[in-house]
Amino acid sequence: MPAPISVGQWNRTLLHRQHLLARADEDAIEVLDRIVGMQSQDPRAAFFGLFSRIDGFEPGELDDLLTDREVVRMALLRSTIFLVDGADARWIRPVAQEALDAEIRTIHRGRLSEADPSEVITAAVDILAGRSVGGAELGATLSQRFPEEQPATLVAVARCGLPLVQIPPRGMWRGRGAVTYRLLDEWIGPGEPALVGDEARRELIRLYLRGFGPASVPAIQTWSGLRGLRPLVEEMERDWELQCHTGPDGQTLYDLDGLDLIPADTPAPVRLIAPFDHILVAQADRARIADEKLFARTVTPNGRSPGFVLCDGRLAGTWSLTDDGPHVDLFFEPARSVAGELDDEVDRLRAWLAAGD
Repeated sequence: MPAPISVGQWNRTLLHRQHLLARADEDAIEVLDRIVGMQSQDPRAAFFGLFSRIDGFEPGELDDLLTDREVVRMALLRSTIFLVDGADARWIRPVAQEALDAEIRTIHRGRLSEADPSEVITAAVDILAGRSVGGAELGATLSQRFPEEQPATLVAVARCGLPLVQIPPRGMWRGRGAVTYRLLDEWIGPGEPALVGDEARRELIRLYLRGFGPASVPAIQTWSGLRGLRPLVEEMERDWELQCHTGPDGQTLYDLDGLDLIPADTPAPVRLIAPFDHILVAQADRARIADEKLFARTVTPNGRSPGFVLCDGRLAGTWSLTDDGPHVDLFFEPARSVAGELDDEVDRLRAWLAAGD
């Protein structure tokens, strides 16, 4: 019989694995690897995500990782821009390709007048070979070859069909450059994926559970954008690689064998979480950290994400940057002790921003 797990244990275990109970004294690349990269369509989001997780993190450290080509920003899982270790991107991108191909079939192909997507992708390879190309230039050059098509649609097909890195200065702390693309192998150097097929999918499951477990199969699939993972997860459980827990609502939760659960009464400090942070966004197990009605209040019409405020380990409000610095909107009046802790965390962010700028 799977061991039961309470909401409190589930919450504290997630926060522990995400370095949100105590900031880590580690390099940024190590933390990024442990939490399987960070969602990064907001170019500065990853900096705030690492600020909330690493003691003494400085923006220049991540800038150096980008310019040294150790980490990359590219369309990956769910066709979302991720900031991820370049070596991991090489094998994760082929795993994500099935969903990217589906996006071409279901969305972009219908927007093409005459061109075949495979022809667009082949033309994009020719244009990108050996050089960096701005997004606007890529669209304009492709439209010369396919004059009946919209440049934005042509770029979208190329972005899904090819492993394109968004190179610096885009994504740097002070980077304000427009999107400029480079083929992954030309940016980080040629090489073969370390993992392929089902073994790559198994490793993705392992990484997710190490950073976000215990988790349900729907949570693994929602985060990864993959479908049909249940047989693979159940096979890993039969092989004694995974253990099962019964969740608070009776759901089956999977975890890597041997990893500990964190007691529910472990203190959880106030944290200002990055926009698009995966502990809240792309989550099918969001109940462990947020009330769905409260999370719905953070969703914006334009799809942009605010920063999130965690009090006692759960979603309690949002934050944003204004001309006067960080501004917090709470959903309810906090206890006096929590209010003081929140003020301290806002001051910490304010000081970090001043030092970084």
